[in-house]
Amino acid sequence: MNRSVPSIALPFAVATLGIALFSGMDAVMKHLALAIGAYNALLWRTLTGAVIGGLIFFGLRRPWPGRAAMRIHLIRGIMSSVMAILFFWGLARVPLAQGVALAFVAPLIALYLAALILKEKIERRAILASLLGFAGVLVILAGQAQADLGPEAFRGALAILASAALYAWNIILMRQQALVAKPFEIAFFMSAIMSACFLLVAPLLGDVPAAGHVPAILSSAALAFGSLLLLSWAYARAEAQYLAPVEYTAFIWASMFGLIFFAEPVRPLTLAGAAMIVVACILAARRTASPVADPAAGV
Repeated sequence: MNRSVPSIALPFAVATLGIALFSGMDAVMKHLALAIGAYNALLWRTLTGAVIGGLIFFGLRRPWPGRAAMRIHLIRGIMSSVMAILFFWGLARVPLAQGVALAFVAPLIALYLAALILKEKIERRAILASLLGFAGVLVILAGQAQADLGPEAFRGALAILASAALYAWNIILMRQQALVAKPFEIAFFMSAIMSACFLLVAPLLGDVPAAGHVPAILSSAALAFGSLLLLSWAYARAEAQYLAPVEYTAFIWASMFGLIFFAEPVRPLTLAGAAMIVVACILAARRTASPVADPAAGV
């Protein structure tokens, strides 16, 4: 391998760990959404994350972001607020694994948005990896099609698909954001901007959660903050088209968490689809990428 071209193995592994933390947060948030509603779950999670992020950001005396970075923070923060409320409202109405599987249309869309917005060259192996991963999702959905989940689940599925369309853009913004800001800055401003968006309707929808929900709120905030740090680090070092397939590993975690915490069974076709997803990720991980950021930058 050309030594001047760094391997994406480490960014890919870090992004995979970030997705694992994010999947754990999804499970905790589903529990909270069922208990106190999607809006309140998101409000208190993002507020907690903003406090954690603020303590770190200001404690480390990080410089205030420039105009270009702040513009991306605002766009991604506002868009993520809409995306999150759609996703967790839908996730409260469908099985965890199915909800995550529906969201997998996002990396496929992101692959082509990367070419359109970031002017990245789409290579054949990246396309094949994403198509194989998406085929795995179709296998999973075929295995779940026979389940009669009712009209509420159908509305939840539509909300998740709408969220997935926004998440495709989020993947591109994540890459742009990682090239102009450090991970701690990104994690803090994402939490702060999303909190500000949710607070706008707090007088109408906000409720103070019972003390019993505080541990779940704290753990969801910590998982989300850690995931943002890891993904920001990874996307600063590898192109979006190479890291997009790592999103598919979320299904493996969702299947496990759904079974353990919500007694949601994993069907044989679900396992077959998951195997296809793993193969897709291995294909993507074998790629190399050109340098994209200062290797000294990081957490």
